[in-house]
Amino acid sequence: MSQRDVAAPLHSRMSPATGEALQRAGYLEEAAKAYERELAASPDDARIISNYSGLLNTLGDFTKARTLALRATTLQPDLADAWCNLGNTCIRLQQYEEGIAAYRHCLERQPEHALALSNLGSALDFQGRHELAQKFHQVAVQLTPDNAQTRSNYALSLLAQGKYREGFEEYEWRWNTLEARRRVHTLAPVWKGEAFVGRTLLVQTEGGFGDVIQFSRFLPQVAERGGRVLMQVRPQLLRLLRQSFPDQEFVSQDDPTPAHDLQCPVLSLPYALGTTLETIPFPQVFLRADPHAVAGWADLLRQDPTGTEVPPLRIGLVWAGAPHPDVRAVAFADKRRSTDLATFAPLAAAVPGAVFYSLQVGEKSVQARTPPRGMRLIDHTSLLGDFADTAALVSTLDLVVAVDTSTAHVAAGLGKPVWLLSRYDQCWRWLSGRDDSPWYNSVRIYQQKAPFDWSVPMARMVADLGIFAQAHRLAAQALR
Repeated sequence: MSQRDVAAPLHSRMSPATGEALQRAGYLEEAAKAYERELAASPDDARIISNYSGLLNTLGDFTKARTLALRATTLQPDLADAWCNLGNTCIRLQQYEEGIAAYRHCLERQPEHALALSNLGSALDFQGRHELAQKFHQVAVQLTPDNAQTRSNYALSLLAQGKYREGFEEYEWRWNTLEARRRVHTLAPVWKGEAFVGRTLLVQTEGGFGDVIQFSRFLPQVAERGGRVLMQVRPQLLRLLRQSFPDQEFVSQDDPTPAHDLQCPVLSLPYALGTTLETIPFPQVFLRADPHAVAGWADLLRQDPTGTEVPPLRIGLVWAGAPHPDVRAVAFADKRRSTDLATFAPLAAAVPGAVFYSLQVGEKSVQARTPPRGMRLIDHTSLLGDFADTAALVSTLDLVVAVDTSTAHVAAGLGKPVWLLSRYDQCWRWLSGRDDSPWYNSVRIYQQKAPFDWSVPMARMVADLGIFAQAHRLAAQALR
């Protein structure tokens, strides 16, 4: 019987638990119902309203959360927590100036409000104001040195600036959050980079497909330090990783966990290895596509209608990531990183002779059936069974244009030119203020200049595509 099964009857046998108690225990849906009951009895209780606002922000109902937080600050303007919750909701809505103002109101009332200090730092990080952000993060950590949330926020700030030694060490605090503790797989000791000759290390999946692909590059370095290395991954990655790292062992996450002496989450490998910006391994190429599969795709693409006898410029497109509704933080980020196929329409107008290939899978793949006017789009994604298939198809293309998702990591890991559309509050891994990446030599980053606005990065991309297409034409003519 699970902990949840044990705990649930306790709520019913005793007096009903408060919304706050249920929320702290991680019973979020039950907490929402409890808050509704409490507000029915005390509709003007600012603290209950504020707490409920914070819960709804966690659950993703930002509009209602903002409305409740505003009501709480109106009813009780000196309630610091209400201002902090308002700030949190504004940041989720990417209303950064409003969020920063709310945090300042909170800190005027409670200068040592650690969470407001930390979240204000994160808001400033999202705006690229890292030096100022660091000051708030550091104070928050000093006030609450054992708080996993403030430590994790500080870690992401450091990582976004490329301060990897300090950042990855601080990032280990992520495992102290309630949500993270529920994802711990085994009881084996955590590997911290020491030699492990004669023992077996299990490297565990963490994050999404893109995280595992990006950090798989560290496996050869790990193997140099000892005995047997096993990596446990989702089945969709098995073939690609096995053909890319033939000297390593990979097992499916769907199978029983093999016996092992040590464990290490894949995102902890840079910390264990002492990685810095200068020591990131294999920035050129670390993935390998099956040459027989690549040849098969090349034959298929030669049969595609292109409207020209000259080999066309072939561009792969990915316009949306996976929503991951089971992981709230990822689901929220996905809404900001994803777009629609229509966003890419200017690319077709810029290079009329280009042929575009859909690499989009999942819910938004249906958009490939109705491409923008003037875009010649071919969709072979029904033939993609796993990431090894994707890698083989990508290997036949000239360029991949993608939002920040796993296919971009596949293409970049193969050394294929990748133009990455990155959201305004971009992921730490792409580093602040850069349009290149020390992780992938072939990546070019096009970041939003304003939340939800793809027009500026797309305009830059259109200009660059004209130059890229001209170089492609010259190269094709030279080979004729």
